[in-house]
Parts: sequence; structure tokens; C-alpha cells
Amino acid sequence: MAHLTPPVGPQDKTQGPETAPVTLVEYGDYECPACGMAYGILKRVQNEMGDDLRFVFRNFPLTEVHPHAEHAAAIAEEAAVAGRFWPMHDLLFENQGALDDPSLVAYGEQLGLGERDLLAALGGSHAQRIREDFLSGVRSGVNGTPTLFVNGQRYDGPVDPESLLVVLRQQALSNDR
Repeated sequence: MAHLTPPVGPQDKTQGPETAPVTLVEYGDYECPACGMAYGILKRVQNEMGDDLRFVFRNFPLTEVHPHAEHAAAIAEEAAVAGRFWPMHDLLFENQGALDDPSLVAYGEQLGLGERDLLAALGGSHAQRIREDFLSGVRSGVNGTPTLFVNGQRYDGPVDPESLLVVLRQQALSNDR
């Protein structure tokens, strides 16, 4: 079974309490249709688990099949600098059909980000951060998206709310003991 490398740390984008008994990490690609389908499922799982779950998103843009994925990740990273990562994350997944550069800049402006910073992001100002996420995925055995890890262990089961909730609740119970 593959292990998450490196473990979740201060460089990560997280939602939920650091003390949650369960941490769910997604390696995702904003242009990936399967990630788009998982987006709603993961939102539901987060709502159902509440404070028992910390959710983490790491970039894994598959640029050979998704030409807009890396620029979308760059815009999300720019939003993170401004403390707006999660609203941008949601906007990108909710608008997967419009991830061209003008649309990405418009999403950033919608969230109050400056055009100059957005254009710098598209020009590669966050390339190193995205590469770090991607390489951590490679080290963790990620070979497609979405790839999920539950408390540091790769989850290869079905990505549906019921299956995920069973696994996550079991983890929460075993960590509360």
C-alpha cells in the first residue's frame, strides 16, 4: 500500500481542524473530468464528517492530457497567497469547461486578485510550488487523478459518498480509541 510522502504539513492547503482524527488528501487536476465528479462527492463527505475530517488538496496537473491544468493550478496558488485558495478551488471545479487563460484571470479578479499577480502566476511564478506537489504525488505512487489518501495511506476503493464515509468513519473511530 502506498504512503503519502511527505506527510501533511504547513505547505499544504487544508480545510478542517488540524486535530481531526482523519485527514483526507486529494491529488487532483482542475481539468480532470473524474476530479470534477469527485469534487461534489468530497464536498458531501466533508459536510457529513464535520470536524472529524481535515481535507487537503495537492496539485497534480496532467498537462499532456489537460492543457489548462497547470495554469489553473497556478491561479489557485496565486489565490492561496491572498488567502482565497478554497474559493478559487471551488470556482475552478465548478467551471471546468472554461479554464482558458482569460477565464482564469476573470476568476481571480472576481475574488479580488490583481491582474498583474494573476498574469505572473500564468507566467510561472508558482511553478516550483506546483512541481513540489506533483513530485510528492509521484513519490507517493500517484499515477492518475483523483488519487486519495486517508491518514497517509492510499485509498483505492470506490469514490462515492457511501464507500468513502464508511472508511473515513472507521478511521475516525479507530483514532478516537
